[in-house]
Parts: sequence; C-alpha cells; structure tokens
Amino acid sequence: MEILRHPLSLPPSLRGSVAALGNFDGFHRGHQVVVGEAGRLARDMGVPLAVVTTEPHPRSFFRPNDPPFRLTPFRERAWLLEQFGVDLLVSLPFDATLSHFPPQQFVTEILCEKLGVLHLLAGYDYRFGAKRAGGSDLLAWMGKMEGFGLSVVEPVTFGIEGAAGQIYSSSLVRDTLREGRARRAASLLGHWWTLSGHVLEGDKRGRTIGFPTANLALEDVLHPKFGVYAVRVTVEGDDAIYGGVANLGCRPTFDKSDITLESFLFDFEGDLYGRHIRVEFVGFVRAEQKFSGIEALKAQIAQDCQTARTLLADPENARDHLPPPRLDRYLADHPVALAKPR
Repeated sequence: MEILRHPLSLPPSLRGSVAALGNFDGFHRGHQVVVGEAGRLARDMGVPLAVVTTEPHPRSFFRPNDPPFRLTPFRERAWLLEQFGVDLLVSLPFDATLSHFPPQQFVTEILCEKLGVLHLLAGYDYRFGAKRAGGSDLLAWMGKMEGFGLSVVEPVTFGIEGAAGQIYSSSLVRDTLREGRARRAASLLGHWWTLSGHVLEGDKRGRTIGFPTANLALEDVLHPKFGVYAVRVTVEGDDAIYGGVANLGCRPTFDKSDITLESFLFDFEGDLYGRHIRVEFVGFVRAEQKFSGIEALKAQIAQDCQTARTLLADPENARDHLPPPRLDRYLADHPVALAKPR
C-alpha cells in the first residue's frame, strides 16, 4: 500500500482511483462496508482502491485537551487498511489551513485535480470542509459537474444482546471498551482491538517476581477499563503468536501514576526492548487492584495467567475467528452491493 501525506507526490499509476472518504477510526464493520463497496467498484473498473482521510483526527485538532479517544492511531489504522487490500492511503495533514478549506475547494483541488478520482464512496453521515459544511448532497452535485460518480452507504446496523437495529459506530466501540468488554468490542469491530508500539524499559520489577513484562506507554489512544486482560501478542520480525496476560493501568500496588500496558508473554524467552509489538485484547480477567504485598501480587498473577489461558483456549476466542478484514472475504460475504449511487 502506498501512503501519501501530500497528494502532489501521487504516482501516475495510482491516479484515477475509486476512493472511500472518512476517518475510519477503529475500522469497524460499518467502515468495512464503505471501503468494501469502494473495493467492489475499483475491481469492476480495474482501477486502484484509495482511502482519503486526515491525520490527526479533526476532533484532536479542535479539542486538544479532551482525554485520548483514538481506537486506531495512524500506524494501526494503516496496517488494517493494508491488510484489507487498499492500494493507496492519502492521509492529509489536518491543520488550520485544511480546517478552513471550503468543501467545494476540497473537492476540486484535492479529489479532482490532485487525485483524479473516478468514483467516491462515503457513509451516510460523512461531513467535510470548513464548519463541516459538505456532505453527500454536495458531493453528488459536484460529481455531476466534475465528472465523478458517488455512492453512499446507509447506516449499517446489527442486532446483538437485544439491541436490534443498533448502528455500528466508533463511539459504541469506545463505550464498550471503557466497560472492559473486550470480546464484544472485537465483535463490533470485526477484528481484535489492538494496542501497538515499541517496548519500553520499565522498572524491571516483573522479572524479579517471575513475570517479566513488555511495557507499552499509552499516549494518544483510548484508555479502556483498567485491569487485567487475556491478550495475544505478535512481535515484529517474529512469526510466532504468543498468548499472554496484560495489566493496563497505574500499578497502584507500587504507587505509580503513569498509565502503562504491561504484557507477560507465555512461553517466550528473549529481550523485547525496542521491538515493535501488537497486543490484541481478547478478554477481561479482572479489574485493577492494590495488593498488600509482593507475595499476594504473585499469587494473583499466577491465577490471572490460568484464567487468561482458559479464555485464550475458548474456540470463540481463537485468533482466526476474527482475522484481519480483507476485501476478498468482504465481497464473498456481501455478493450484492450495499452502496446506493447518488
């Protein structure tokens, strides 16, 4: 997948694409319909599949003091889109200049002149341009003038746990993770929710009690419910997948205040410092708590490990039960187009 921060550097071979528009934070099942329908058209037309988005998220630009809310920071979102089969990711820098772009100018200068789009896909609630003034009606009108097509995906809904007709949304996934419901969040996403980053050097206390951990700092990413989770960990450059148990929180037993993800990998030996890892959240084990001493903590970790192994052994939690979403699989599951031409 080609990643462009500025469309002026677009290779000629990627000009003239079918492009999906949106932020796609989390790349949940609703997002997959938008990009999947763009992929259907791109294959039919024999042209590249593109995604046009912004970085940072506009909410981060306009409300910089809000608590972290991102489900998929740039690197993770790019990984998911590449796995899906996207050929081109255009990630426009969202700054003061872009925030003041009139929607018509965004269409003519970026989508038409620089990218040469042939057809656009957008969700029913997609908004763009200064003061969010642009939407599907404007895109349809400008498409007739500029010569590109437009298809719109209506709300993608589901019925689960008595919530028939509920719409897939990033906000719903965030609320679910804040409740610690990692498995339900994965069902909403259509893939395992993941935190990733380079392993940091910590206090190295875990190795002294028999549970060495790989530590990640949580920065501009959602903080789910603090506690212990059953996880799966992949290490960059390593084909193996490691089950494990992870604590996410402030480590109150040691009077810490910084928020850290500490993962103990089952059956792993070696040094992970500085290496990039992906931690998939599979199931919630227990809430974070403060222990009276090291021995009580060690006993609880041993119990947590057993609980995590049981969760990871459940066929419903198998990694292949929710593999990374891919275009071929999407098209097989949705033989009839879900987007409506406008």
